[in-house]
Amino acid sequence: MPELKSFTREEVKRHANEDDLWIIIDTVVYDMSRFVDMHPGGAFPILEYAGKDATDAFYGLHRQEVLQKYNRYKIGTIEGEKPQIEFRQHGALSKVPYAEPSAWQGFKSPYFKESHYKFRTAVRVIMDQLAEEAREFEVSGERPSDEFQQKMGSHGLLAANIGPGKFLKEFNIQLPGGIPVEEYDYFHEMIVHQEARWGTRGLDDGLIGGMTISLPTVLNFGRPEIKQKVVPEVLAGRKRMALAITEPYVGSDVASLKTTAKLTPDGKHYIVNGVKKWITTGHWADYFSTAVRTDKGISMLLIERSEGLETKPIKTSYSPSAGTAYITYENVKVPVENLLGKEGGGFQVIMSNFNHERWVMLAGATMGGRLAVEECFKWAMQRKVFGKRLIDQPVIRNKLAKMIASVESVHSWVENLTYQMCNMSYMEQALKLAGPLALCKYQCTRMLHDVSDDACQIFGGRAITKTGMGRNIETLQRTYKFTAILGGSEEIMADLGVRQAMKKFPKDARL
Repeated sequence: MPELKSFTREEVKRHANEDDLWIIIDTVVYDMSRFVDMHPGGAFPILEYAGKDATDAFYGLHRQEVLQKYNRYKIGTIEGEKPQIEFRQHGALSKVPYAEPSAWQGFKSPYFKESHYKFRTAVRVIMDQLAEEAREFEVSGERPSDEFQQKMGSHGLLAANIGPGKFLKEFNIQLPGGIPVEEYDYFHEMIVHQEARWGTRGLDDGLIGGMTISLPTVLNFGRPEIKQKVVPEVLAGRKRMALAITEPYVGSDVASLKTTAKLTPDGKHYIVNGVKKWITTGHWADYFSTAVRTDKGISMLLIERSEGLETKPIKTSYSPSAGTAYITYENVKVPVENLLGKEGGGFQVIMSNFNHERWVMLAGATMGGRLAVEECFKWAMQRKVFGKRLIDQPVIRNKLAKMIASVESVHSWVENLTYQMCNMSYMEQALKLAGPLALCKYQCTRMLHDVSDDACQIFGGRAITKTGMGRNIETLQRTYKFTAILGGSEEIMADLGVRQAMKKFPKDARL
């Protein structure tokens, strides 16, 4: 780019016709002469500000990233003036109140150490660098490319999404920020899930969601030779994996599933027949951790994409980049060595990761709510209607207050549960946390419901428009129900939480 020149505002005023058109946005001068006829919104909005300061008008219609996209039209700055609007840099924390967890905005926390701050900074830089590409996949609905998947793997982010464990050292995982694998805990992992701030719910699940709930079945129940083959490929992003349990006949009623696996006469293979539905990442997957019915009951098999296994995309409310699939198994031949756990022990395999799966969803849900708070706060401060900013209307401040209070209260509960996970053994977590995690998931999805509703009212028509200023709010209102249904529906979570509490209710307690 050529060196920028300095201009006075009077000089800019002299360039005010369609063939010679300059505008000012926050002290920066742009030559729109060659762009005016290409402007997606037509020539009129630009001509209206020819030779003038268009800062307020621009930020009333466009996100800041648009300026970066059209940076080539920048020709100079206004002499003696300094920009009033900060350009967000990769890795930077938001200065908007409540846009970040309190620990990242100068408040004290009993949970986070220096390694957590260092880790968050490193992860955010990486995620910010990948954000534009991620949004392109979300919008197009295409399969996230191998290159993109492998970028995530090379930074250690795929492994980081699985959580703490011996596998990090076993497979020589290098974590962002140079964090030693021995120090990696659930607060580090929570940071990973909360840094997925791309506003790409479908892509997130297609890229990470399916892997996060399926790979632990191999890590915890696969034979050593299976682990050595599958785990490095998946964590490097060279292969993809899905968890295939749900069926069209029975939904999540695992006990009633109909997919069968019959041993061959020589006892060396299972022959699998059946169908699965709503399988996240399924359309892109190379490996499928599949629930089947064998002669000894419900079992889990690792099935590689092969002859007889076909996947078809299912259109859902979020982006096709999620790879949501309908899977058919027709006489698929699976080596007996691919049995995960014991034959007939499938329930243990399936249930083993439920708490962690739901906790992952909690971390993501609080991030989704917090992102909506930031977007609404910014919009309310800059949007002017009837001569006033939105924030000057008491009803808008009331909506923001509800949103902030809801997000902050749920986030505090998630941090408390994360602390318990860091200080409990797996068995103690299984005994004590199933109920609280279920209730917290119920509360999280109710929070998302209310936050989405208020955010839509604040953004108005932009909240139901997939592009532009309200795109993140539109995504939230269209996709938050995935959190309310996947991993256990709200009603089931609420009931489970109370039933778990009933088991511990003291027999001698009376009013």
